[in-house]
Amino acid sequence: MSRLILEPTPQAQWQALVHEAQTACDRSLDESLESYLVFLLMRFADRPDCTARIMAEDYLKSQALQGEQRAGQLREVGDHCLLFSGLFPQLAERRLVPVSYFVNIGRASYQQLSAGLDRGWSRMYNHLYEAFVVLMDILHAMRGLGGETILTPFQAMDLWQDTGSRRCYEQMCADGRVSPVPAATEKH
Repeated sequence: MSRLILEPTPQAQWQALVHEAQTACDRSLDESLESYLVFLLMRFADRPDCTARIMAEDYLKSQALQGEQRAGQLREVGDHCLLFSGLFPQLAERRLVPVSYFVNIGRASYQQLSAGLDRGWSRMYNHLYEAFVVLMDILHAMRGLGGETILTPFQAMDLWQDTGSRRCYEQMCADGRVSPVPAATEKH
């Protein structure tokens, strides 16, 4: 990170970090997405055990549930997949799956939530579904604030091809090893 972030509350610290990451990757979130991301980071900051979960299994289990249990399980799956794809993409390599595996399961979870909830929450989860790749890019930027690249060139290329991630495209161009043809828009 470029500087030590000292804020009076954990929420303010996470918010400052999210702002710095948005600036670093030249992306901006609206207030609802930014708030969701900040509270998601706060909620999982004290749960290092969350990386042991198997997302496909949790997603399949959610399909057998009803009502609030199903919604809660789908939200957990979507949130975990967002964190895994954005902050811990190395989990995909260890599990022998592409990072887009987490993107696809996370987006599907948010999309199902959007279809099954009342109008207010439906809009929020649809917004998360649509902005999943942008949120992932911001989380990648957050991890990269210290100067390290969190994706290998091959992971960046795969993720760019699968999702249209602008951050992955920029990483590939910055590496100088690849000159990809820019995608018209993000796929997700």
